[in-house]
Amino acid sequence: MNTIHVDVVSAEESIFSGEARFVALPGEAGELGIYPRHTPLITRIKPGSVRIEMADGSEEFVFVAGGILEVQPNCVTVLSDTAIRGKDLDDEKANKAKAAAEEALKNAKGELDLAKAQSELAVMAAQIAALRKFRQKR
Repeated sequence: MNTIHVDVVSAEESIFSGEARFVALPGEAGELGIYPRHTPLITRIKPGSVRIEMADGSEEFVFVAGGILEVQPNCVTVLSDTAIRGKDLDDEKANKAKAAAEEALKNAKGELDLAKAQSELAVMAAQIAALRKFRQKR
């Protein structure tokens, strides 16, 4: 069976490292699907969930808050400032952070504050969507 090595790395730690049959993640221009022997690629990714189909058929989910994807024929590397294993996502914490981002958006004084609040709100909305997707699969 053909597999591809996958590494998902945050600024703090290695979140996932292992062999997979397939990887799906949110690319800048749409959803990306990567199989072994994929054409080399480097692109930015949007906040959302990385779905890793393991060699044994099980799935691993990781939320990323955006980042960079590098694909080589036998290796996929996802680099993100923030990456959280699906099992570690906290619904209550994500909803509180989303509410705080919405409040910051209302109170934004300048363009920089507005852009920062919009970005944070988009990341939190993506994290909540990833959490729902993860829970549906379980």
